[in-house]
Amino acid sequence: MKGVILAGGLGKRLWPLTKITNKHLLPVFDKPMIYYPIECLVNAGIRDVLLVTGGNDAGDFLRLLGNGKEFGLKELHYTYQVGEGGIADALRLAEDFADGDKIVVVLGDNIIERDIRRGVANFYSQPRGARIFLKEVPDPERFGVAVLEDGRVTRIVEKPEVPESAYAVVGIYMYDEQVFDFISSLKPSARGELEITDVNNFYLEQGTLEYEILEGWWTDAGTFESLLKAANLTAGGGANHTRPMAAAVPAAV
Repeated sequence: MKGVILAGGLGKRLWPLTKITNKHLLPVFDKPMIYYPIECLVNAGIRDVLLVTGGNDAGDFLRLLGNGKEFGLKELHYTYQVGEGGIADALRLAEDFADGDKIVVVLGDNIIERDIRRGVANFYSQPRGARIFLKEVPDPERFGVAVLEDGRVTRIVEKPEVPESAYAVVGIYMYDEQVFDFISSLKPSARGELEITDVNNFYLEQGTLEYEILEGWWTDAGTFESLLKAANLTAGGGANHTRPMAAAVPAAV
């Protein structure tokens, strides 16, 4: 299984902090934001990772992360997203890298307290389809919202004005090789972007979308409020502040 981190975009909600750097290079407590999604994948046993970035500061990722060896990665690959076409648009750049394998996708501004090892193992055993993580939050209108009925996801609505549930879709997604066919058939939303919620709904309509409830706290860091929240949570000792070494977790098969 392979990992993909999506770290493009212009970070307009964090202007002027992002005037001279990529959002994902901003500090969250004692390390750059991009370290957290890398650690998320490494702690789940994933060692082959692609970083999708963009903008004028893409080269700074290479200077900071190099080949990923200090994180215990087998390889760290890079690719470049031109413009801002949405999460699904960025993900389609990973098709050649995935090469038919299942992938675990992490948004570069998502930070979690614990790990996703169990969910990744469940997805590895899943014959086909996709698996998402859900978390009950006080402000679901900021996210894609999943409606659950009889233990199944019945629909996902992107940023609803009146959410039907409190379960946000966390920015960590797991897909089989069909995901790129789904993306190729997408049409831009009203925002002019290819929405990851539309990808998840493809799997939902196919009947192959499974889910996990994420344990521990979770936050994004894409606004001033959530960036401060992320720093406070990680400073409180909930997150893993020690960079994982290659031997810490068995590599995923």
